Order: sequence, then C-alpha cells, then structure tokens
Amino acid sequence: MAVIALLLSALIVAADQLFKLLVVQNLPLGKPKPVIPGVFDLVYTQNTGAAFSILEGKTHLFIAVTVIICALIIFAMFRYRNHSFFSWAASILVVGGGVGNLIDRLARSFVVDYLRLSFFPAIFNFGDFCVTIGAVFFIIHIFFFADRDNHAEKVIRTR
Repeated sequence: MAVIALLLSALIVAADQLFKLLVVQNLPLGKPKPVIPGVFDLVYTQNTGAAFSILEGKTHLFIAVTVIICALIIFAMFRYRNHSFFSWAASILVVGGGVGNLIDRLARSFVVDYLRLSFFPAIFNFGDFCVTIGAVFFIIHIFFFADRDNHAEKVIRTR
C-alpha cells in the first residue's frame, strides 16, 4: 500500500505543478480574475514565506523542514502498522502538497499562490490545500483511530 500511496502523492505533485504552470502562463501577477464574484478569485502571487506569508524570505528553512517532514512521513508509510483511511490520506496529501511547494521553492525561490476566498485572509494553492486537509486527516487518525489500534494490539499480546 505504501507504494500506491507514493504514486498518489506523485499525482498530487503533478496536478499542483500543472495548476501553477497554468497560472504563471495565463494570469498577470497580482491581478484578480473573479471565478465566483465576491466569493472566489484567482490571483497570481509569489509567496516567499509560509502560510499568511509569515517568515518571508526563509526559503532554506522551509526547504529543510519540508524535506524532513516528507522523509518522516514516507518512512512511516512503510513502517507504521496501524494505518487507517485517515492516516493513508493524510500521508498522501501532506507529501504531495509538500513536495509540490518544495519544487517551487527550489526552482523559483517562491511558491506560486493563486486561490483567494473572500472569507479567508490568505491566498493559497492546491498544494497548501492538500497539506491542510492532510493535517486534519492526521488529527482525525490520532484522536479516533491510533489509540484504538494500540489498545487492540495490547489486548492481543496479553492473550
């Protein structure tokens, strides 16, 4: 299953990079293009920071953190034995979105952001979306599945 998860992560990376290529080629920098007027716009921006543009210019830090987190998740894909749907989905989404943004940082020294919702203060991209949903799935796995699996293992070992 870990190999399939890595292939799905690669599909997310490919989609993320395709969306960013289309944005760079078709949207002028900083000029909004309404998709749903007053709710959702496409706006090409170049983000040298993290979420909400915090820690701008710390590209090397973000590269290092992304590589470490993705390596740990990939290691866990192969070694962790109590996966649930949520842990697999979290791993796939975080690695795919993280690597998509890592490619931007390595190739451009900034991340291409382009999605803007009127009710959310930051402009983000598909990779950011995947990492965020993956983090939520990871939390769901921790709170609802990880302890149950560990408890079942302990019961089996004591018999």
